[in-house]
Amino acid sequence: QVQLVESGGGLVQAGESLRLSCAASGRALSRFAAGWFRLAAGTERTFIAAITAGGGNTYYADSLEGRFIISRDNAKNTVHLQIDSLKPEDAAVYYCAATTMTCLGSGCYDSAADFTYWGQGTQVIVSS
Repeated sequence: QVQLVESGGGLVQAGESLRLSCAASGRALSRFAAGWFRLAAGTERTFIAAITAGGGNTYYADSLEGRFIISRDNAKNTVHLQIDSLKPEDAAVYYCAATTMTCLGSGCYDSAADFTYWGQGTQVIVSS
């Protein structure tokens, strides 16, 4: 198993940037593809981005306008999510997830069902 702990959330002003981190323990994160999802009030958990185990491929939700960047540092067992130009509608609890599933082609890792391990989430609040 792998344990995931998110950090980096908080209260930010609209237009600012934020970098979320996900630290893994228990097993080497390099064995897992990783993803970020978010859950806003009154919505379902939605896919943001994913990255393959080696970091060679990344996937993003089409609706996010390029403001999100996922990256990973396997030497440090961490995955990051950079969010630029934050908007009030970005306010949510952000979750890190990991999976041993291997996926090729398009549409990979865009479902919560693809992931086995989840962190507890970190809350992002955006003031306008």
